[in-house]
Amino acid sequence: MARISDLTLEQKATFVTGAGFWSTQGYPEAGIERAVVSDGPHGLRFQDDSGGSDHLGLNASQPATALPAEAATASTWNPETLRKLGDVLAFDAQRLGVDIVLGPGVNIKRSPLGGRSFEYFAEDPHLAGRLGAGVVQGLQEHGVGVSVKHFAANNQETDRMTISADIDERTLREIYLAAFEYIVKTTRPATLMCAYNKINDVKASEDHWLLTEVLRDEWGFDGYVMSDWGAVDSMPKSVAGGLDLTMPHAGAAAIQSVVTAVENGTLEESLLDQACERIVSVHERLRASLKPVEGMTAQRAHEIARAAAAESIVMLKNDADTLPLANNGGTIAVIGEFAHNPRYRGGGSSQVSPTQLDTLLDSLPGATERTVTFAPGFTFSDDDDPGLRSEAVAAASGAEVTILMLGLPDSYESEGFDRSHMSLPATQLALLKEIAEVTESLIVVLTNGAVVDMSEITPRADAILEAWIGGQASGSALADVLVGAVEPGGRLAETIPLRIEDTPAHLNWPGHNGHVLYGERVYVGYRYYDTLGIEVAYPFGFGLGYTTFERHGVSVEVPDPSVAAARVRLTVANTGERRGSDVVQVYVHAPNSRVDRPRHELRGFAKVTLDPGESREVSIELDDRAFAYWDEEWVVEPGEYLVEVAESSRSIYSSHTITLEVPELARPLHYDSTLLDWMEHPVGSQVLSAVMAAAGPAVAGVLDDPDLIGVVGGMPMRKSLSMFAGEGDPDTAYAALLAQVDAQMGS
Repeated sequence: MARISDLTLEQKATFVTGAGFWSTQGYPEAGIERAVVSDGPHGLRFQDDSGGSDHLGLNASQPATALPAEAATASTWNPETLRKLGDVLAFDAQRLGVDIVLGPGVNIKRSPLGGRSFEYFAEDPHLAGRLGAGVVQGLQEHGVGVSVKHFAANNQETDRMTISADIDERTLREIYLAAFEYIVKTTRPATLMCAYNKINDVKASEDHWLLTEVLRDEWGFDGYVMSDWGAVDSMPKSVAGGLDLTMPHAGAAAIQSVVTAVENGTLEESLLDQACERIVSVHERLRASLKPVEGMTAQRAHEIARAAAAESIVMLKNDADTLPLANNGGTIAVIGEFAHNPRYRGGGSSQVSPTQLDTLLDSLPGATERTVTFAPGFTFSDDDDPGLRSEAVAAASGAEVTILMLGLPDSYESEGFDRSHMSLPATQLALLKEIAEVTESLIVVLTNGAVVDMSEITPRADAILEAWIGGQASGSALADVLVGAVEPGGRLAETIPLRIEDTPAHLNWPGHNGHVLYGERVYVGYRYYDTLGIEVAYPFGFGLGYTTFERHGVSVEVPDPSVAAARVRLTVANTGERRGSDVVQVYVHAPNSRVDRPRHELRGFAKVTLDPGESREVSIELDDRAFAYWDEEWVVEPGEYLVEVAESSRSIYSSHTITLEVPELARPLHYDSTLLDWMEHPVGSQVLSAVMAAAGPAVAGVLDDPDLIGVVGGMPMRKSLSMFAGEGDPDTAYAALLAQVDAQMGS
C-alpha cells in the first residue's frame, strides 16, 4: 500500500512532476510504483524514457494498431464502435506496459481551420461526449486509464500556449465543457489533461474555478489532472489551482519552487499531499482492475480498425447509383498518390507506427474481378508535375470508371499550426478538372482530417466518399465500401460549409494580442447555420447509404409533465436490398424561451443496423439537460418544446410539440435587477405588489399600465423605487426589499 506520509517534502514536490517524458515518479520504499503514459487515442505512439522521446511525433515509436482518427470515427455515430477501439487501445497498452493512454480528445470543432480537427470528434458536445465515453469505457474496463483532453477550450493551434480564449460562462457550459462533464459523470475517467491555453485570461493549468470548483466540487471528479506537455508555468500556482501532475519532468528549479512555496506558506502542504494522493489512488485503482482483452490479437485489432474505418466513411453523393461498383465491367482507373501512399494518420502526437498497412492499390484488385489500373497523378508537394497529370488523364480516358483519390497532405494540417484556408492543393484541383472531362464515371474519395471546400468537387463527381484519415486499414476498408462488401456507414459530425466566410467563428479567428473572442457564443456549427438559414454544402448529420429506410409510428411521450423528461419512440424498417444502418437523430428547440437559443440542438441519437426487410423499434430517452440552458445554473423553463426526429439537422421527418409543466425557476434578484425582473419573479412580484399597493392607488396602477412598463420596465428596480419610496433613500428601501425576498425564499 502506497504511503505518501513516508515521503519527504522534496520527494512530494518531485512526485507531482514526471520522471521523464513518459512516466511518473516511483518510490518503491514507500510502496509507490512508477506509471507509464503514452500518446493516443488514434493508436499508441509509445516511446519509453530511454532516449529519443518527444511529444510532437518527430521520433520513432513502437508498432501499435493505427486506428482511424477521431474526425473519422465521429462519423460512425456509434459509441459501441468507439468502445471496441478502446479495447484495441487497451490491448496494445497492456502489451507495451502502458498505464495511461492520452486521449480521447473531446474539444469542439469551432472552426474548420483548426489544425487538430482530425484529433477531435465533432462540432456538437452531445455527440462528442457520447463517443468519447465509448473510448473511455473500452479502455478502463480493462484497467488501462485515460486522460481526457484538452480541458478546456483548446480549439485552435495559433498561439496555443499563450492565447486567452475569452468565453462567456453560458457558452463554456453549454458547448465547451459539456462533453467533459458527461464523460466525468458517466465513466469515472482516471485523468484529465489540462489545455495549454488560458480561459478568460487564466491559464487552464492554474484555473481553480475550472479544475477544482467545476471539475471536482460540481461534477464529482475523483481522478487526477495532468498537464499537457509544457503547459505549466508555475508548479506552485498549478498545485494550488487543482493540477496534480506536471508533465514532462519540470526540472530541479520548478521542483524547488514547490518546496519553497510550502516552506514560506504560499502553498498549503495539504494541497501538495492531496495531489500526491490522487495520483497514487488512481494508479492503485487501475492496477486492481487490470484484466486482459479476451480474444484480442494484433490481427483481430486490425480487423476492428478496418470495420471502424468503413463505418466512418460518409457517402456525400451517389448519382445514378454509381456505387457500389459492379463486380463485372470495364477497367477501373485509380488515380492519386493516396492510393498507394495513404495518409492514414495525423500529424504530431498522432504519428503512430502501424503494425501493418493496407493500401487501396493493394486491396481493390482482390475485391473485384475488373481490371484495375493506377496513375499517381500528383505528388504531396505543391509543385505541379505536368507529366504525372498527363499520365493520369490518359489512364482515366481509357477506363469505364475513375476513382480519384484527393485530400490533404501532412503539411496542410497538424498539431502545432492552423490551416489558412479550406482548399485542396491546387495541383489536385487542376487534375480533378481534367479527369472530369475525359472519364465516363468519376468517383472522388477524400482523405483529410478537416472538412474541405467542395465547390469544385461536387459538380464534377458522380459519387463522393469522405474517407477521412482512416488508420492502418483504411485501404482495405475503402475497397470494402467501393465494391459494396459493406456500406459507407458514416454521417457527418460537422457541417461542411460552402465558404470559410460563412463559418460562425470567421470574424473572430484566430484572435490577436493574445486573446481570441468566442463572439459567436453558443452558435457553433449547425446551431449557427440552421438558426440563420445559411446554405451549406452538406449539413451536420448527413450521409447516404446503399439501402433505403422507412420510419413510422413516431411518438414523443412525456411520462410526467412536472419532470423534464421525454421518450422518443419509432420503428425503423430497411426497405432496400442491402444491409445498412440508419442514424435516428433527435433535436430539441424551445420556441418561447426567455433567452436566445439556437434553432435546434442535438439531444439524442441512436444507430440501428438492419438486414433487408428487417425492422426494429428505437427508443431514445431525453433527460432534463435536453431542455436546459445555463444561467448561473441549469434552467428548464416551463412551456412548449419542439422535438424533431431527423436524418440530419436539415432533414426533419417528424416534429412534435410537447409541454413541460416544470416549476418556474426563480432567477435570483440582485442589485441591478430590473422592474420587469421583479414583476416576473414569483416572490419578488408579491413583495413588489405589496409595497406599491401601500404607496397608494396611483403608484399601484403602474404595474397595470403596459405603456408605462414599456418605458420603465428595463430600468434597475432600485432607480424605479424613487417613484414611490417617498422621501426615503431608494437604495435603503431596495436593500430592504431584497432582504424580504431572501427571507421568503429561505422559508
